[in-house]
Amino acid sequence: MPLGTWMEKEIAEQPEVLSTNAPRYLSELKQVLQGKSFDLILLAARGSSDHAALYARYLIEIHLGIPVTLAAPSVITQYKSKIKFPKCLAIGISQSGAAPDVSEVIAYLRSEGHDTLAVTNTANSRLGEAAHHTLLLEAGIEQSIAATKTYSASLLAVAQIVQALGADLGPTQLPTQEWLATTRELATENSGHIVRCNPIFSLGRGYSYCSAVETALKLMECALIPAKSYSIADFHHGPKALAAHGTACILYGDVPEDLRATGATVIEAPKANMGIWDPLWNIQFGQWIALLAARARGINPDIAQNLTKVTETL
Repeated sequence: MPLGTWMEKEIAEQPEVLSTNAPRYLSELKQVLQGKSFDLILLAARGSSDHAALYARYLIEIHLGIPVTLAAPSVITQYKSKIKFPKCLAIGISQSGAAPDVSEVIAYLRSEGHDTLAVTNTANSRLGEAAHHTLLLEAGIEQSIAATKTYSASLLAVAQIVQALGADLGPTQLPTQEWLATTRELATENSGHIVRCNPIFSLGRGYSYCSAVETALKLMECALIPAKSYSIADFHHGPKALAAHGTACILYGDVPEDLRATGATVIEAPKANMGIWDPLWNIQFGQWIALLAARARGINPDIAQNLTKVTETL
């Protein structure tokens, strides 16, 4: 079997997973959230789930006008701080639902009288038990170490949370099999640059910042390639000094005018032009390029070095 067979299969399943679950996510979330108001929304997550939370932050603050905080779980789990939050919706995101620190944050918020919601792909999980309500992603079993379909399902879930809370995000725009073919072709054309260059910078801003962060993670865990993500704005505040011949920059969004002048190889992720739904589309490019770079290096991304599918931290 080709290296990364599971990862390839699970990338390809995304259009069906998303289109099948989109109506259910919205329906179930409306049952528990519609008509409620909050002064703050807290998001607790780790790894790829944390990147889905970045997308949620932009959606919530832009379309609902509610401030968002991304939890630092150790404040509660390690330092035992008793934080007094205003009226809050606490959302825990974990594909496995097994993250102890995320679960503890949600359990603490629940004990303080706040509404809590778990977003997970695993029924009867620790996170689900900690929260008042659970949205099951139902993306199917994900065998590869890399989160692919569970990541995009988490993106869809947080978008539907925002709609259930009253935002009008317009028609749901979901990636197609034709789009998957397009992103794979472009990733094939650029994977050689990824293998040859060092370091790799993954850059984005706004809604697509989450795609930049997730792509860097995928390159590190799947292909063992050093990669660092930045907001395009933050990249200009120092890291750009490293951009030169032999480095590469993956861009989600418009390319800054002066970036090519640095000599760095600029790789433009394909633009889906789906507005707020772009992260559900453009991450497939990042997933493909990580898979193809891993294969080029003789690495099997399905069994990543030093990693397990479920990571538990406190």
